[in-house]
Amino acid sequence: MNQDNTADLVPFTIDLTFEEARRRAEVVAALGPDWDPVAAIRSEDEAFALLYSGLDPEQQRIHDMLVAAGVLPGEEPGRAAAH
Repeated sequence: MNQDNTADLVPFTIDLTFEEARRRAEVVAALGPDWDPVAAIRSEDEAFALLYSGLDPEQQRIHDMLVAAGVLPGEEPGRAAAH
């Protein structure tokens, strides 16, 4: 019995670049014409500021420690946690 069936295989290829472009176009279409990315980012920044406002000294110390360790994002533009 021949275990090498590679000659029977049919190559299958898919252009992932095209599929990713299609997926992104569908996402933008689903967001609708009223979606404002600048306003969305501004709202995220406001929510981030509100989330970490009013911390007591111990909470602020822990927050600062987590930011320094890269667990939480800092306040720099394009912020994201390092890990």
